[in-house]
Amino acid sequence: MPLTDNTGHNFHFARTDGLLLALHQIDRDMGGRLEMADPQLTNKEVRGRYIIRSLMEEAITSSQLEGASTTRRVAKDMLLHGRQPRTKDERMIFNNFRAMELLRRKAQEPLSIALLLELHEVITEGTLEHGEVGRLRRPDEPVTVQDISNGQVLHIPPDARALPSRIEALCTFANENAGNAFVHPVVRAIGLHFIIAYDHPFVDGNGRTARALFYWSMIRQRYWIAEFLSISRIIQEAPVQYSRAFLFTETDGSDLTYFLLHQLEVIRRATQDLYVYLDRKSKEVQEVEVLLRAVDNVNHRQRSLLAHALRHPGAQYSIEPYRREHGVVYQTARQDLLDLEKAGYLRKKQVGRAFHFYAVPELERLLREKNS
Repeated sequence: MPLTDNTGHNFHFARTDGLLLALHQIDRDMGGRLEMADPQLTNKEVRGRYIIRSLMEEAITSSQLEGASTTRRVAKDMLLHGRQPRTKDERMIFNNFRAMELLRRKAQEPLSIALLLELHEVITEGTLEHGEVGRLRRPDEPVTVQDISNGQVLHIPPDARALPSRIEALCTFANENAGNAFVHPVVRAIGLHFIIAYDHPFVDGNGRTARALFYWSMIRQRYWIAEFLSISRIIQEAPVQYSRAFLFTETDGSDLTYFLLHQLEVIRRATQDLYVYLDRKSKEVQEVEVLLRAVDNVNHRQRSLLAHALRHPGAQYSIEPYRREHGVVYQTARQDLLDLEKAGYLRKKQVGRAFHFYAVPELERLLREKNS
């Protein structure tokens, strides 16, 4: 690998059968058209809703990995309602979501120090001292990675004076201009993830930046399904294994194979979970389609809401979260909900200046009567 450790030795990896098989499976599972798993994804708005869901999931769990203690329900409610964060933990999640959106927009731009600093600024805004945001750490700002349980130092990142040249080499590698040897695109993305965490170029926010860059690299290299995955959710289930994969690479002669195998398994599980989710959603849509067969003038967004209402009696719906979830303008979201109220499927209640909508108690019976 054209990237070096603290001693100047190159990171390397072994092309084991297990690694090659994992890369082959990822190419097969992530290289096809997602519409084959769920035909609804041919609809741009449906795709957008699924992407927003995955961005929220990744923003929440990536921040929780770094210590954010806000619950998933509260965090998702904040993102859906567009509410400003009230605590530092909520700010971490809010920033992470904005960072993921930023990288989706800039997926086809080459990585540069300027883009990396912009990403860090978005991730850490309002969570660090003003002078620490969007810049590399300085020589007088020593950083170590420690075991939270006992304070043992696990990793000492490279000297801050070496960071400009190391980041320049990282950008060259990220932009696919690092020598003549072929590096598999997924290995490249995982390598970026590792090196940012290894170099710790910032005083804080390194883990979130590293995982965000993994997504940027995957999308840039045409692994579009990565937009729908949440790797942090899988990592969160076994964070010790994540830490050990870093540690084993560093302590065994900079052999990146350990970290590659761990992350390939994370990607495999995240992809598997995605297809299970899509299968479940497809079946739910089919069930709702049966009930809505006789209903005219109901679009896919309204069908999605009715499907949710059937599974969650008593759920509350508001215009702003509905708008954000479906990626539409306020007026479109408002009209969707008012039309469902007019059709008799929802009831409207005014709370302050806002309207809240609830499914009528007899919703399932009404839908079944229309099909009888």
